[in-house]
Amino acid sequence: MPLEQASTLAALENADQEFLWTLNFGPQHPATHTTLRLILTLDGETIVKAVPDIGFLHSGFEKLGEDLDFNQYVTIVDRMNYISPVANEIAWHHAVEKLMGIELTPRCNYLRTILGEMARISDHLLCTGAAALDLGAFTAFLYAFHQREVLYDIFEAASGQRFHPSYTRVGGLAFDVNDDFVRKVRDFVKDFPKTHGDMCRLLNRNRIFVERMQGIGVLSKEMAINLSCTGPIARASGVVRDIRKDEPYLAYPDFDFNVVCAEEGDCYARYLVRMEEMLESLNIIHHAIENLPSGPVNVDGDSKAVFPEQMSVYRSIESMIHHFELVMPNQQWTPPVDEVYGCIESPNGELGFYVVSDGTGVAYRARTRPPSFIHFAVFPYLIVGHQIGDVVAVLGSLNIIAAELDR
Repeated sequence: MPLEQASTLAALENADQEFLWTLNFGPQHPATHTTLRLILTLDGETIVKAVPDIGFLHSGFEKLGEDLDFNQYVTIVDRMNYISPVANEIAWHHAVEKLMGIELTPRCNYLRTILGEMARISDHLLCTGAAALDLGAFTAFLYAFHQREVLYDIFEAASGQRFHPSYTRVGGLAFDVNDDFVRKVRDFVKDFPKTHGDMCRLLNRNRIFVERMQGIGVLSKEMAINLSCTGPIARASGVVRDIRKDEPYLAYPDFDFNVVCAEEGDCYARYLVRMEEMLESLNIIHHAIENLPSGPVNVDGDSKAVFPEQMSVYRSIESMIHHFELVMPNQQWTPPVDEVYGCIESPNGELGFYVVSDGTGVAYRARTRPPSFIHFAVFPYLIVGHQIGDVVAVLGSLNIIAAELDR
């Protein structure tokens, strides 16, 4: 906590308690976006204390992981961070494949990398666009959502669904992409820099936007580490950590990209880090789509980990039996009796799944490490000593997704 914030807090705590009052911020407030609630203790306009109240959107996602098989559960993780659902799918199946010792094909690695980076751009677009909207900058929000619509079209071209693709499977993908997908990705890579530049021109030197963000919600490097922050929030405070570099997965070792960091740790630094990360993601997508390997997207069918091709099921008794065994709950996969933790660098930070296996095709225990849960707990440390109007700026910079927070 900065020295001036600490001194302000000390002074306020010694103030006469009869001048303090309580304000419920959310869960219906427009700036909380979904169902976030904050109980604020105020001395006039100054925040003395903030208590997050969670659970309004609890849906039992983790418990469902103990009832649905490894492929069915992908439809549930889609609905955690619904702003970038493909990233959740990649994280879940990354953990399952780590448990089962499955090595993906080169084409699958590249396609998952492309989709994961498009999900990162989609998430950052909403975060930066909505943060600007909450502070009154409406136009940048429209620019951001135009490109999000383009990304939804690409997800639909790959999976058949726009919002919840449910595209990954154990050992690969639901099916391969076609030439239309490749064309759409190339068009996006060509057109996106113009929108990015327009957003930068609208916001980076906008006096009102900058003054509402700079010096607000400062998170020091030491505090970011101690409070387990990850992703853009930690990197904006000078923590140089990116799982794509530190614990490489998918096709990331094949690409050269920068880990974008800042030192200020305020809302404006978190905004700038996300804006620069989008350009790094675009660079990864460009090189991945231009060097997309040929071959299958699923591991060898002899491994019995993936469903056989549809026409093969119709024409071959062996494929029909194989399909039947993966569908029937008393057959399915036979993973080792073990427990693993697998994580990826999601748009908001480290998204991991802890899976306990009892040797069946359904997890005995499935738990997740959602970055929104960690980062919402950081909010009370950032907001004390600030004004009520600063709540909107700090919340927008943290990008809390309630479905991921409450699970």
